[in-house]
Formats: sequence, structure tokens, C-alpha cells
Amino acid sequence: MSEKFTTARITKTGEKFEILVKPELALDYKMGKPLGISQILVIDEIYSDASKGTRASEEKLQKAFASTDASKIAEEIMKHGELQLTTDQRRQLVEDKRKQIVAFIARNCIDPRTGTPHPPLRIEQALTQVKVAIDPFKSADEQAKDVIEELRTLLPIKMEQMRVAVKVLAEFGAKGYGAIKGYGTITREEWQADGSLVAVVEMPAGLYGPFVERLGKITQGTIQTKVLK
Repeated sequence: MSEKFTTARITKTGEKFEILVKPELALDYKMGKPLGISQILVIDEIYSDASKGTRASEEKLQKAFASTDASKIAEEIMKHGELQLTTDQRRQLVEDKRKQIVAFIARNCIDPRTGTPHPPLRIEQALTQVKVAIDPFKSADEQAKDVIEELRTLLPIKMEQMRVAVKVLAEFGAKGYGAIKGYGTITREEWQADGSLVAVVEMPAGLYGPFVERLGKITQGTIQTKVLK
């Protein structure tokens, strides 16, 4: 892979679509920096196989994206598709995310034998041993729950649990339900006559803040929560 460009790709209607992008600017774009799509594209073309220079047909573009506008399609690929990182980019992003996860665990978990936190170095060493796959684009808070479960095979580790009642309006129900499952265990759920979701979720206490923030974004600030005793 050239350091001057990389690819971003998506699969839709059973077909693969790719664009050529500038690595650093594309990563900035993916991480939310305000850049125009034209700034990150190497060439304003949509490919079925960028490595061979094979362009996607207008018929396939229309079927998959309901458009043949390269800029519009490129935006969708960058938003919903996969960006191929350079080796250095992936290494740095994974390392940064790993440090964030270790810091989160050190801050929110204890050794139940002593009631004191595990030192970050001990967590780091255990993390290396269990070989957890770190997602460079997923938040440390979201990944912590699964990482802690893996660490339990090596470390006595406990995070205080809490129960939270939550209500999500009907228009955000499906997406909200998926997000709730990502933060804890749903112990009760009821879909109301109006389509809204009422649920009780048990989660690590350290995830409550990120949980409310994430659900708040998904529901446009309409989320209702109550911490249960």
C-alpha cells in the first residue's frame, strides 16, 4: 500500500465499492474533523476494485446508492464503510485506545480481595496476555465491558454494578435498544403501546456517564433514565 493513498470501502447489494483517499486527511475525516470530501479524495471516482483501477458501473452505483454522484457516494462510503489504515496509523490508534481502556479500568475497577484498584501496569500486562482485540474506532468506554470479562481469566477484578431504568421514544427504539445492549445486561424490557421502549439494564457503574451521553445523542436528548436501588 502506498503511503500517498489508501482505500475506503463498503459492500452494498452484494457489490464492493471503493474510493482512493489521502491517509492522514481521511483518518481526520473519519474521526470527525470538519473536512470536505473533496479534500480527502485522491481522485473523484468510485471503483469496484481500486487496486486494478476497475470503475464501478453507473448501473451498480444507482442500484446501491440511488445515485451516480461520486462525491455523495464517497461521503456514504466514508461514513458507513471501512477505512483501510496504514500500518503506522493502526498501530498508533490501537496503542492510544489501549491506554484509554487501561486508564478506565484502573479508575473504575478494584481487586475484590483488597478493595483497592489494580495498578495500570498490572492491567496492561494482563491485557497483553489475554490478547484482546482493540477496535481503534470504538470508544474505550464501550470496549471496557468486554475487556474486563477477558481480564477476569487472569485477574480478580470487580466493577461496581448499578441498575438503571430507561425509556426510549418509539422513533429511536430500535437504535436505542442496540446501544443499551452494548453497555450492560437488559434484565427487563417492555415495548409500550405507543412503540416506546421501557427497560431495566444492569451495567458497570463506571459506564453510566458514557451510557447516558450515548443514548442522549441517539435520542436527540429525549432519553429518560433513573438509577434504581
